Amino acid sequence: MTVELQKLNNIRTLRAMARDFSTDVLEDILEKVRIVTEEKREEQQAQAEVLAEREEKINLILSLMEEDGLDPSLLMEATGGKGSGTKRAARPAKYRFTDTNGEVKTWTGQGRTPKPIAQALEQGKSLEDFLI
Repeated sequence: MTVELQKLNNIRTLRAMARDFSTDVLEDILEKVRIVTEEKREEQQAQAEVLAEREEKINLILSLMEEDGLDPSLLMEATGGKGSGTKRAARPAKYRFTDTNGEVKTWTGQGRTPKPIAQALEQGKSLEDFLI
């Protein structure tokens, strides 16, 4: 929560701040807060309706599958199990090097070049020298 919101959320601080404003200004601020609150409520209600509609569609599809005697897990098998939340397989290591502690480590060739390899490249070696 930002400092401004903390001040607005604390009644003592809010009263102290309100001393500097006229009633008209405070009522104008109150109306703006009501508008923002109503917009937030409408936004949350719209999101809830979208989720409810989605859930209704899922239940309809599941009931149709059950009527036809199909198991929902067959759908996942048919698509290769590729759904949201699945990770791609880790890339195999292409290079092997020894770090400053004497430990043998590997690198896929993606991302930042490890320091030992970068230092060796500066000294004239090539990546082929590190191939597995």
